[in-house]
Amino acid sequence: MEYVETGAARIPKVGLGTWQNTGSDCAETVRTALDVGYRHVDTAQVYDNEAAVGEGIARSDVDREEVFLTTKVWRSNLRYRDVLDSVQESLDELGVEYVDLLLVHWPHRRVPVAETLDAMTELYESGAVEHLGVSNFTRSQLREAREVADVPLVADQVLYNAYKDQSSLRQYCTRNDVALTAYSPLARGDLLSDALLARIGERYGKSAPQVALRWLVQQHGVVAIPKASSRRHLEQNLDVFEFSLTDDEMARIADRTGSLRVRLRNRLPSVVRRLP
Repeated sequence: MEYVETGAARIPKVGLGTWQNTGSDCAETVRTALDVGYRHVDTAQVYDNEAAVGEGIARSDVDREEVFLTTKVWRSNLRYRDVLDSVQESLDELGVEYVDLLLVHWPHRRVPVAETLDAMTELYESGAVEHLGVSNFTRSQLREAREVADVPLVADQVLYNAYKDQSSLRQYCTRNDVALTAYSPLARGDLLSDALLARIGERYGKSAPQVALRWLVQQHGVVAIPKASSRRHLEQNLDVFEFSLTDDEMARIADRTGSLRVRLRNRLPSVVRRLP
């Protein structure tokens, strides 16, 4: 496993995304992921699976201290008191005393980010949270959050894959020691059948999704959290560290844009940020 080291945080470069995975299936996926070598698990209040994630961690043979566990505060809980109360509920659901990383899930036009971060800082100072960060923040929103935060923000989790350009945000994160965590790193499955990635993968004995993940984690400061449920896919997603893409291959992949449907879907985060 490789890591992104940012401030005091040491984040495994490949983690397990758990969005849309719930109940006993989620618990088993988490347990299996830890068994095959994952040490980074990502969840959120709105995923309705924190209890299952916690069960999976508890059922595994991996010590809690070895797992980098992330959860996120939902948009309806961003007021000061709501942050404190909802994160305590998250800890209870997860069955843990602390989370390694707590993120603001989405910015909210009517809730000052300073208010949310003040509450998160209180949780940080109490030991309930090891590190703070944000999710779905643009470059300007991240800059504002960093300016008002009393402790370093170590990550911004955003939609990022070969069909979604995040070069400007990534460059800002690199300059300011912030990890960029890529969710939907396989473009909701669209990259699984990408012909260019498949051709590149043939050179290394790798699949198109493995090339897509390698393209991300080969970039400085980038973390990827693909979803998977079967042991085979979990193992394949983790098996991306023993080969490297050439500069030309990295550039050719970066030029991908995807279909019109993909490009329209990539605009969804900007729509959600405008919601009241």
